[in-house]
Amino acid sequence: MKKEIWFGLSIMAMVVLAAFVLLPPVNEMTNGHLGLLMLALVVVAIMLGFPTAFTLMGMGMIFAWIAYRSQNPSLAVDQTLDLMVQRTYSVMSNDVLISIPLFVFMGYLIERANLIEKLFKSMHLATARVPGSLAVATIITCAIFATATGIVGAVVTLMGLLALPAMLRAGYSVQLSAGAITAGGCLGILIPPSVMLIVYGATAGVSVVKLYAGAFFPGVMLATLYVLYVIVIAKWKPHLAPPMSAEDRFVPLPPMNQQIAESFSDKALVGLVSALKGKRNANVSTQEILKQLGITLLPLITVVLLSGLVYFKLTAPLVVEANEGVVAMGGAIESSDSTEAESNISGLQEPEAMGDLKAPPSTNEAPQALGGAISEPPAAFAVKEASADASNAVAVAVADAAKAVAAEPEVQERQDAPQGFWIAMAVVGAALFIFYAYFSFVRLEIFKMLLGSFFPLAIMILAVLGTIVFGLATPTEAAAIGSLGGLLLAAAYRRLNFTVMKESVYLTAKTSAMVCWLFVGSSIFSAAFALLGGQELINTWVLSMDLTPVQFMILAQVVIFLLGWPLEWTEIIVIFMPIFVPLLPHFGIDPLFFGLLVALNLQTAFLSPPVAMAAFYLKGVSPPHVTLNQIFAGMLPFMAIQVFAIILLYNFPAIGLWLPEVLYK
Repeated sequence: MKKEIWFGLSIMAMVVLAAFVLLPPVNEMTNGHLGLLMLALVVVAIMLGFPTAFTLMGMGMIFAWIAYRSQNPSLAVDQTLDLMVQRTYSVMSNDVLISIPLFVFMGYLIERANLIEKLFKSMHLATARVPGSLAVATIITCAIFATATGIVGAVVTLMGLLALPAMLRAGYSVQLSAGAITAGGCLGILIPPSVMLIVYGATAGVSVVKLYAGAFFPGVMLATLYVLYVIVIAKWKPHLAPPMSAEDRFVPLPPMNQQIAESFSDKALVGLVSALKGKRNANVSTQEILKQLGITLLPLITVVLLSGLVYFKLTAPLVVEANEGVVAMGGAIESSDSTEAESNISGLQEPEAMGDLKAPPSTNEAPQALGGAISEPPAAFAVKEASADASNAVAVAVADAAKAVAAEPEVQERQDAPQGFWIAMAVVGAALFIFYAYFSFVRLEIFKMLLGSFFPLAIMILAVLGTIVFGLATPTEAAAIGSLGGLLLAAAYRRLNFTVMKESVYLTAKTSAMVCWLFVGSSIFSAAFALLGGQELINTWVLSMDLTPVQFMILAQVVIFLLGWPLEWTEIIVIFMPIFVPLLPHFGIDPLFFGLLVALNLQTAFLSPPVAMAAFYLKGVSPPHVTLNQIFAGMLPFMAIQVFAIILLYNFPAIGLWLPEVLYK
């Protein structure tokens, strides 16, 4: 029998065995146990090959009817139908879901403009000598594209269309190919912009900006672990990821660069500089040489500019705060002449004189008091003189403070750069020397391919990500900006025509329909699971224990991992975080750190069956011979890597907390 059949049968056997062992007898089963039984039946049904979306939907309807029937049999059918309609409407009215077809539309346009294809090809050639280069390039491309979208479905779908056929043609294992695409696509949950981090921040009262800063390095760490795993597997079992042949690694050079490489040196910088020597470059255009030399020096120019900005930032003179002058002014008023200040204050108050003015002895004397006020009696003279003295004192103090502030910049000097800066510059200089020592004309052509594919995409990423980070747009509005960017890029590459638009719209509608049916089925299933009390059963079990902080953290992550099977991350965040978060101060756990652990853990919600959404996204665009069991088998090693990443983050919290502490002290 095939391996995927054995895999499916073994999973089914484990689920059935666990159901019989762990569930109580029939006469003792509660609705919560029925929820766990529903989960087991869904796993078996999906492994038998039933359509996933309709399996989730049908199983949820059946068990929701059972739950309603136990309360009121006469209304069970009506309530079940109402539940289906309400959950479907709630899913379809979710504004965040609008971003999925927009991002998918953007992706199809970019794919037809050959931008993602060029990026994937250039990454593939850049990593050609690395074992498992196609899978490595897939993970890197997924990480870059996840930065732009933050939506798992769009990244997995696009890379399934682009990378999966290429890896299958190259002889890669179906499991390894599917695992690299699904795991790389799920990085969008963790790498900002992440909708999940926004929802967690609102639920737990944690700054979303700090969550974004804290999630950056864990996301990079997880992507790096994926790449290392692929390299080790490709080196250990080459038949799973065959190396590229010399023909596939061949990059043709332009005639001018070929001539310079043969005449002077195959190193780009040395060859181009040598070709500028007078008559020796008679057969080569000087203008073209300077153009190629400018492209070659781009890394050096970029490093110099960034280093200059850092230097001027570190050596900037200390700036005296403006409010210090105000404090000094107040101090001058109080300490310059205490006797005069006291007399001025007493003259300004004049309680007795003010009392005489406000309370005349009788109505007959009012005209005299008024006339006295017009002719400025002695009390009025005292008030006026005291006010003038106080005004002069304040004016003198303000002038002195202004002179002090104006004279301050003249005596300030730039600070000395710290020793760490020069050490870093030495390391960067050595890295640049090694880079240019191995920067051949072949690598120059690959670098130009990256410039032609990565920079336009980087501009669009900055437009999409920047509008979200700076609060200028919601993820849906940013997705609309991305769709407009896809149109502009397709037009810039002269690929925007009626045929491309028609195909992009059709494929977007097809993919969006598949994704939305999965959302509807998952939503109905999750509602039925909650209605039966499966969540309450788990919550009661957690809260009834007296745990240490380490035990609570481990148990919380295990529970979240298990809940990732039947539930979406939205239900987990909205329903269970209000239970866990109030307990964090009792155990002395930082909510920011807990949120980063949850973000890493919820990656498994997209990689763990039966509701492994990433697998279904990939299955919707994969060739017919790629089965769901094969995709599940390919995801299991990457799930183990995610668990290892959670352990690393827990033991070394600085991976996630260092950057927020530096940026937002």
